Amino acid sequence: MTYIGYAEMEEEKRMRGRYRGLAACILTVLMVPAAASGDVLSEMRKSGRMLWGGDQEGGGPYVYPKEDNPAQVTGFDVDVANRLGEYLKLKAEFTQGQWETMPDMLRARKVDAIINGYEFTPERAELMDATIPYYVFALQLMGRKGDARINSWADLKKGAGAAPMKIGVLSGSAAESYARAFCGGLCEVLSYAGTTDGMREVETGKLDATLQDTPVTSFYAPRFPALRRIGEPVARGYYVIYVRKGETAFLQALNEAIVLMVRNGDFERIYRKYGIWNAQQAELADIAGKGRFYGYLKAADVPVEKNRLPAEAAVRLETRKRGWQVVRDYSVILLQSAGMTVLLSCLSFPLAILLGLMIALGRLYGHAWLRLPLTGYVEFLRGTPLMLQLYFIFFFLPELGMAIPPIWTGILGLAINYSAYESEIYRAGLQAIPKGQMEAALALGMSKTQALRRIIVPQAVRIVIPPVVNDFIALFKDTSVCSVVTIVELTKRFSVLSLSTQATVELMGLTALLYLMMSYPMSVAARHIENRLGLEPQS
Repeated sequence: MTYIGYAEMEEEKRMRGRYRGLAACILTVLMVPAAASGDVLSEMRKSGRMLWGGDQEGGGPYVYPKEDNPAQVTGFDVDVANRLGEYLKLKAEFTQGQWETMPDMLRARKVDAIINGYEFTPERAELMDATIPYYVFALQLMGRKGDARINSWADLKKGAGAAPMKIGVLSGSAAESYARAFCGGLCEVLSYAGTTDGMREVETGKLDATLQDTPVTSFYAPRFPALRRIGEPVARGYYVIYVRKGETAFLQALNEAIVLMVRNGDFERIYRKYGIWNAQQAELADIAGKGRFYGYLKAADVPVEKNRLPAEAAVRLETRKRGWQVVRDYSVILLQSAGMTVLLSCLSFPLAILLGLMIALGRLYGHAWLRLPLTGYVEFLRGTPLMLQLYFIFFFLPELGMAIPPIWTGILGLAINYSAYESEIYRAGLQAIPKGQMEAALALGMSKTQALRRIIVPQAVRIVIPPVVNDFIALFKDTSVCSVVTIVELTKRFSVLSLSTQATVELMGLTALLYLMMSYPMSVAARHIENRLGLEPQS
């Protein structure tokens, strides 16, 4: 038995389990009565909005920046969401998030639905409710043209002693699961954050092959002419929309809209626009046909022919932009994202300084009962990553009834995290002041508070200027972590644009220049202050 034969048998067993789970899911969502839960849908109708989550970093054809206006998004998931909103009489509003954290955003009520090429899996169906499928996909293996080493799946597995083949996949995707199950240690699977990362690495020779969903290979074929398809697509699967558990009225409304979109030809129109319509989509009509049998559809409420929309012009990918064209087209949007970086830094760092100074004073001059918790605060924040702290504020606190907007999550997260480091800097500065100065101030009749405010703290502030400025510059760069709480700052914008345009070198240089323009003036100002205060040795 060949390796590929064994893998296909194992995959067939796994897919049979997936189909059984999908069939059970379809039966459940089709037969659920609409009266089971209507609160969420009623709230959405009152606001007139349907918030749906996606990640631009995943790239086309799902959700990606528009060529003529990178601040806005396009893609077949965007069109699907907008059309669903029309059927539900709601305005579909996009919310940016990390692809792998979409379930957390859903649970924390940051979005109402996930529409971003999310595959149906039994594991996800246990945590979230899934609609009937809106796209049928498969997995396509791709390699370099002219590379005679790989002509089939079996060629990916080499014998003992040979260097293992490297396969690139999207992190957390069905492609990653399939590739790891197939390789079994005989080839190396590398995961990437963006769909086109693996394709680009194959093109440059860093990878031997990449495994992508069929919509990706169809859409990006013009951008990667050096790649070729290897074998037929494998491991058919389904994209579904996920909602929170128990939102049955919203789920049924989405299912009704999906079935009507199938019957009205909306999906075919949208998918042909992006070049991803294929014979596999005929299965959508079979799924939609089941709606009549279960009798849950209210098709009479929405006449079919009146909702048929005219065909739209197909999306054509432009050739890769190069050089000054990249600077001209994307410098403005990068500059706007740099403004978000500046905003986060300038609002969070003063809070960090204030908190850090108070903590340092409390540890050195506070009561004994105060020192232990303050020490624990500092050590906990220094010992845990900033990303984890942002996760706690953004995803966990809403479950306790404290929903904090993304921008304030970023500001508070950065301020709290950096307050621990600032407290150590100020503690060192305060300890550098001779104890005799405090004793002299107390002997002159000052209170401890007066002595600290007038004598000790001003001198400590002068001493700690260089490390504080260094921390501020570091905070500029750490704002990039805030992308996990849906904030699109400079680094996230660079990542999104790089994946969608492939102009990585030009965008990287422009992003680095913007960071330098933001941080270098702070260094110059710090040196000027040090000279004015006499902290620099005079020649």
